[in-house]
Amino acid sequence: MNFSLLDDTDVSQAFATHLRDLRKQAKLSREALAQRSCVPASTIKKFELTGQISFRQLLLLWQSLDSLDRLYQLTQANPDRSALPTSIEEVLKDEL
Repeated sequence: MNFSLLDDTDVSQAFATHLRDLRKQAKLSREALAQRSCVPASTIKKFELTGQISFRQLLLLWQSLDSLDRLYQLTQANPDRSALPTSIEEVLKDEL
């Protein structure tokens, strides 16, 4: 089991901040992004303020502002991760 100090709110807010920053870099208003993504401007506003959005709408926004390939890669096996320790015992055993 992996432990983290992050929770779902932290991660959803990070996604909201990242996409808001990309929107601003692209010099898009919420209305312009709404037209591009088919996600209502009111939903975009709520997402940017609270981090709350449906997964489908998140993907639509991401696709409009960034590459879905980057998100998809998170789901693929990463051989480097298997080399990382999975417990404190493994860390202590390797004397890192």
